[in-house]
Amino acid sequence: MSSDADLARRAAAIRHRAWCPYSGFRVGAALVDDQGRVFEGCNVENASYPEGSCAETGAIAAMVAAGGRTIRTIAVAGGHDTVTTCTPCGGCRQRISEFADEDTRVLVLDDEKSWTTYSVAELLPASFHLD
Repeated sequence: MSSDADLARRAAAIRHRAWCPYSGFRVGAALVDDQGRVFEGCNVENASYPEGSCAETGAIAAMVAAGGRTIRTIAVAGGHDTVTTCTPCGGCRQRISEFADEDTRVLVLDDEKSWTTYSVAELLPASFHLD
């Protein structure tokens, strides 16, 4: 299984592949699923802004395509030229919560080397579920 430091490094690195010609704001995400596999994603903007896709969405889609169903940890790195604190947007918080359990952690990079850890409940209290 990947360490927190490895996930943080991968999220920071994949953000350089983002397609963000409109905002210039690069976001990368790396997650580890319940099988120990790592999936990455980066934001992709398009001319019908804001119809792009978020980094977290890309990483989750890759996990689902590979048969994964539970996020153990997800790391998010965003910023223009350098990494700055970038918590997941509301839509991504909901997406993360649908593949999370009570032990899922969200690492938000504060810079290239440090991060803050959140639970999904801290980022999305009283989340919506179709139960």
